Amino acid sequence: MLVKAFGSAVSGIHATIITVEVNVALGGNPSFYIVGLPDNAVREGRDRIRTAFNNNGYKLPRKVVTVNMAPADILKVGASYDLTVAMGLLAADHEIRPDLLSEYLIMGELSLDGSLRPIKGALPIAIEARKRGFKGLILPKQNASEAAIVNELEVIPVAHLREAAEFLDGQFEIKPLVRDTRDIFFHAQTDFPFDFSDVKGQENVKRAMEVAAAGGHNAIMVGPPGSGKTMLAKRMSTILPPLTLHEALETTKIHSVTGLLGEESSLVAHRPFRSPHHTTSDVALVGGGGNPQPGEISLAHNGVLFLDELPEFKRSVLEVLRQPLEERRITVSRARLTVEYPASFMLIASMNPCPCGYFNHPDKECVCAPQVVQRYLSKISGPLMDRIDLHIEVTPVPFEELAAKEDGEKSIDIQQRVIKAREIQLERFKDHPGIYSNAMMPPQMVRKVCVIDKFGESLLKIAMKKLDLSARAFDRILKVARTIADLAGSEEIKPDHVAEAIQYRSLDRESWAG
Repeated sequence: MLVKAFGSAVSGIHATIITVEVNVALGGNPSFYIVGLPDNAVREGRDRIRTAFNNNGYKLPRKVVTVNMAPADILKVGASYDLTVAMGLLAADHEIRPDLLSEYLIMGELSLDGSLRPIKGALPIAIEARKRGFKGLILPKQNASEAAIVNELEVIPVAHLREAAEFLDGQFEIKPLVRDTRDIFFHAQTDFPFDFSDVKGQENVKRAMEVAAAGGHNAIMVGPPGSGKTMLAKRMSTILPPLTLHEALETTKIHSVTGLLGEESSLVAHRPFRSPHHTTSDVALVGGGGNPQPGEISLAHNGVLFLDELPEFKRSVLEVLRQPLEERRITVSRARLTVEYPASFMLIASMNPCPCGYFNHPDKECVCAPQVVQRYLSKISGPLMDRIDLHIEVTPVPFEELAAKEDGEKSIDIQQRVIKAREIQLERFKDHPGIYSNAMMPPQMVRKVCVIDKFGESLLKIAMKKLDLSARAFDRILKVARTIADLAGSEEIKPDHVAEAIQYRSLDRESWAG
């Protein structure tokens, strides 16, 4: 008998329906073939299915069993097809009725005792199942909350092989899981483990972080060890505007295909914060591998990518950031396939000002020669620096401020100002698809949007000369000045907005290390 069951393959953050044809035929020696470009994990499913059947009172047909996974030109990866093949086998051998196989998409990895293990990519699979008109999705209960994000699709959570078999045979009723994910999502958005009020002092740095958040600007903090750079960076996501439902869905899909969503997890409610170690490889950062997976820049999509001790990263690793920072996506090409991952993130970096860490320190003396400082800073290439809008100098916090009992301004208060500035930018760029913040403006738009008066022009001209600012700083200063004006609710960019923007370009000074 020939029956068809349905599973799914995930490529990038999108799913494709896989038709699993199971044929059980008489004649010849008993055998079990899986064809249709399966990888080793899929082929090993034969042994998991055989043992799970034996341990649960089912018998593998002692006949010629052929399983075809179509389309055959798509590589089938992983053990998540075990349950699909198992249900097809039981139906083909008349152990269960085949009627419902065409109505449900089935996925799950089998343990030897018949229990089910969670799979990767449940959310994109559920989205594709609804799109293709399936009545429901049968999958491990650990993934059910994630799949239940999708409306108008029955999500059937199962914990065991026998539960799935009896449900499809009509012997056992399982109620579809229904979750008000939107209500859970909106309630979770204000629950943060960190707050800007935890940070003592550093008011000028907090202001710079607010400007960065308001305009979506990349930023780098330069300061000695222990000055609070990492602490400030970890709180950046608490002042960014809350995720929209669309952003949350896109972010959750990426985390779903990498298996990073915990059991019983649904929508990602907070903007991601990723902080890879400086020993990370370029593939780990941007994504790739034999079976391409998202990298850190995609896991930070719609959130913050924090690179601590930036000069310690390998030069080749940092250089691969240049294209994603501009295009806000990454394309991974391999011989057999090409996948594209979104990568719209805010880059926050930190570094010491020199190898010893005490260049420009108010109390401690730097032991590095000027050329050593220059060599240290030059580890970061000009093209990468060109994509960082704000350079923030961080100084040690005085004892008086550390010992102060009163808390600083809370994240929620800063966030409200950031949201208002972003609303102004959304209105400004409503006729320009793909541009949502000042940081995204292309050079030709900067001249039209960031118009400054004669006083501002004069101030900028003096700054370029006196501070030895390089040419690349010009556009960045205008963009940041526009954001500062938005925070102030001003339609025009005033001289004081330009003056504040100029002070955020410290690393462009030719005299920084000299």
